[in-house]
Amino acid sequence: QVQLVESGGGLAQPGGSLRLSCAASGFTFSMYAMSWYRQAPGKQRELVAAVTSDSSTYYADFVKGRFTISRDNAKNTVYLQMNSLKPEDTAVYYCNAKWTTLIYWGQGTQVTVSS
Repeated sequence: QVQLVESGGGLAQPGGSLRLSCAASGFTFSMYAMSWYRQAPGKQRELVAAVTSDSSTYYADFVKGRFTISRDNAKNTVYLQMNSLKPEDTAVYYCNAKWTTLIYWGQGTQVTVSS
């Protein structure tokens, strides 16, 4: 069955870094656009970054220059390198896979940025 398993979340200090990973299985990973979303308490889920099947990338303005999304098709894994973290980056981060009308979500990983 389809699985998206996020890891790498945790507690970071302001200005610190974390690297999220999302391991995929159960579908042809290389064909799918992969994205990271986040949802803070009381807020709507929002797109953070995306990488297409041909490795084109997109970033939300609020993470440009700080976060980097990448994919490794040999490992069926997508990454989100998060640098210069801010308290407002605190949220549950979700991995998303999309191909035509097929959309899959991971269970999420908590990222907390606090001193």
